[in-house]
Amino acid sequence: MREGQRERRASVVPDTTAGPGVPPTLMVLGGIVALELGAALAKLLFPLAGVAGVVALRLLFAAVVLAAVMRASPRAVRDRATLGLVLLIGTLLALHHLAFYAAVDRLPLGVAVTIEFTGPLAIALFSSMRPRGLLWAGLAAVGVCLTALADTTGPVGVTGVLLAVGAAVTWGGYILVSSALGRRTADGRWLTVATAWAALLTLPPALTTSGTRLLDPWVLLGCLGVALLCEVVSYSLQNNALRRMPAQGFSVLMSLEPAVAALLGLLILGQAVSAWQIAGIVAVVLASIGNTLAPGRK
Repeated sequence: MREGQRERRASVVPDTTAGPGVPPTLMVLGGIVALELGAALAKLLFPLAGVAGVVALRLLFAAVVLAAVMRASPRAVRDRATLGLVLLIGTLLALHHLAFYAAVDRLPLGVAVTIEFTGPLAIALFSSMRPRGLLWAGLAAVGVCLTALADTTGPVGVTGVLLAVGAAVTWGGYILVSSALGRRTADGRWLTVATAWAALLTLPPALTTSGTRLLDPWVLLGCLGVALLCEVVSYSLQNNALRRMPAQGFSVLMSLEPAVAALLGLLILGQAVSAWQIAGIVAVVLASIGNTLAPGRK
């Protein structure tokens, strides 16, 4: 799974998207689909507003939504040490979104998500490393190599792969710093401050590259849709599901994220992937599931 998924926005967004009669398995899958639909929609907006423009508007709308539902304010962060961690998380969020969406702009969605997925997967593998864990780490490494290198003359370019790796690294950093912050405070309202800081950091490149295009009504509406899909619908469904099913089952389902991304990339964006890339995606998914089901994990 994406280790640290429970520390993401799901933990602070109210559970309003699904009733008690909806099976939790469908909630998890629905959350994954919503997240990847948001990424696909973002890619369609890149020609209109640029990568930085879409990122800035998504984060800005996300900060507004979080502030509204959590009634948060900067006073939620009470000391300098906590504020430093919150600003570091916001910086990592900004870098992660810029790197990931720039990778999505250059790579098939399934390829970008698969490489990005290895950041949280690496945290999960190394946090519970056992001899058998080396098998899953090796399988994940082979999967990434197949995904990234199988078609270097096609849509998978070196720049896109490096950006996806950057997204993986920054997402792993986000998980580690969030864990440190969680030991200092149980108040989840810090996420609003971190997201607002991330939006502020991305505004200069957005204004430089996109200018007044950011005010286009269709761009604003589209980016609002991205924010709602990724920040509200996806994480509300996942959070609701996590409260109704074992964490291990949740983690296994979350391991399907790269495969869902590849499928939606094909259906919505017309992005075909090679047989080698499919094999790589499957290898990463199996590595995540294998690590999740390993003895000693709950």
